[in-house]
Order: sequence, then C-alpha cells, then structure tokens
Amino acid sequence: MIIGIKETTKRSYVERVLRVLVFIQQNLDSELSLADLAPIANFSPFHFHRIFQGLVGESVKQHVRRLRLERAARHLKLTRRSIVSIALEAGYEAHESFTRAFRANFGCAPREFRSATNRETRIESASHVHLADTVEQIRFAPLQVDHSRLDVRMRVLEPRRFAFVRHQGLYSDVGATWEILIDWVGRECIFGPNTLYFGLCWDDPDVTPPEKCRYDSCVTVDDSIEPAGEIGVATLPGGRYAVALHEGPYDRFRETYVSLLGGWFPSQGFEPGEPPGLESYLNDPDSTDPEDLLTEIMMPIRGGPKLVPSPTEGPR
Repeated sequence: MIIGIKETTKRSYVERVLRVLVFIQQNLDSELSLADLAPIANFSPFHFHRIFQGLVGESVKQHVRRLRLERAARHLKLTRRSIVSIALEAGYEAHESFTRAFRANFGCAPREFRSATNRETRIESASHVHLADTVEQIRFAPLQVDHSRLDVRMRVLEPRRFAFVRHQGLYSDVGATWEILIDWVGRECIFGPNTLYFGLCWDDPDVTPPEKCRYDSCVTVDDSIEPAGEIGVATLPGGRYAVALHEGPYDRFRETYVSLLGGWFPSQGFEPGEPPGLESYLNDPDSTDPEDLLTEIMMPIRGGPKLVPSPTEGPR
C-alpha cells in the first residue's frame, strides 16, 4: 500500500512531537524553553507551541508543570522526602504556591495526599500522556483538534508592495503605529478602493519576550512610494497561504492560530512556512463591536513566499 503525502505528513507531525515529549521526559528538571524544544521537532519557534498545543491538548508550559506535579505526587507516596524538597524539585519556590497547585490538581493538600490510600498520582490529560518510569512507556495519541468550525481556504496571493511602520513590544499596544501609518496615508493621499491594510506578526509572545515582539502595520502601495523616516517599504511575493477567518475580538486570535496550526495543517498534510503570519483586518475596530470583528489570519504554506525587502527599504 502506498501511503500518500498527506498521511505521511500527518505521521511526521506525530513523530516530531513525540521526540519532544521524550526529550521533556528525559530532561524534566531543565529549563525546557520553547526556543530549545522547537528544533527537536524541526518546527520554527514561531509555529511550534501552537502545533504542540493543538496536538497534545496543553501548552508546553502546562505539560511540563503537570508532569512535575505527577512526579511530586509519586514522591509523596513512595518516599519520605520532605514536602519542601519535593516542592522545590517541582519548580515551586514557596510551599504555599506548591500546595495551591497540588490541591487544584489532586483535590487535597500534599500532606493529606501522602497519608491517604488509593490516591491516583496521575492528572487527567486530554492526550493521555503521563509521567512514565521509562521513556519507552510514552504513547502519544494526538488530540483530534476540532477545526470544523474554522473557515479555512487555500489562497494564492499576488505579489504585494507595501509601506509599514514597525512596532516592538506588546501586540496589544500596536494602535500607535496604526495611527502613524493612517496619518501618513492621509497626507500622501494614497488611499484607494484597492488599498489593503494588514499586519505582519514576526514573533510569538509565548516564545519571544513580549517587549521584543515585532509587528508591522502595513498598507499596500504602488511603485512610486519610497521609504522615508519611520515609513519602510518592502515586498511580499506571491505564494500559497492557508487563510482562516477569525470572527470576534483580537484578543482571541490565539484560539484560531492553535486550530489552524495544530488542527487544520496536520489534517490536510501541509506544513506552515516561515513567518511572518499575516493578519488582514476586514472591518474597522473603531466602529465595529468586538464580537463582530472579522480578520483573515493567513499562514504561508511551506514552499511558499518569503519576505523580500526593497533595495531602498526603511529601517527594520
């Protein structure tokens, strides 16, 4: 039987995430940053945590925290080590914070858990991946992310030349760069019926410190526009994109990204290309209720476009 490309790619997702799960198991006391784990799965840090969350059902941080708590529960049952030392090993510097986290997951305080009988040392997990005695015991059945409600379409984008203003910092604070860009558009009188506004997201705040995240507020322009001051100019070549329609507030983008990257891409046998991700805003947030906002979230498909700066591009 010849396995098609689609099925082979889906299997590849599972195998690559499994490598990360085994690595985490073997290095549970290490820092385990997303930037370090992504290369193990051969995904870019920009995409990795959303793919992981979509397939495993929890973020990397949640997964590591849960395994450490499961290990703590085993140690409470099988050893006479002090609760303080077990808490420190689990990554909690304060006894109180460990007790709160332990109670939230096991229904009782660590001391009560130690004295009780027949207490389960595993925490319920959507992926059924738990702390194992050996890495050979790890079995990974990927979570079937329900992306059926996500409106995703394949689209071939034409090359686009655009002007942009760079923002560095929290994505929730990009409003100031949009004001600069819109003011410049008005002064230059370049707005027309075919003018498009979109954002380029270069970093993931779960990987990059929020204060260092880069975002470009963009507007399409013709060849007559040159960079000037804080206005840069670049070209996005045409290529294949997966386009997901996000309906609702911008602060819920993460849900759509997880469904797209952790659900739709694996199910279709595609792999995401390199960032940036592109967000096309279809209505005006100043005159639209948050629940009625429409945004097209576009992710390049591997083998698709890369950003090509103009020879006279402004400051990056």
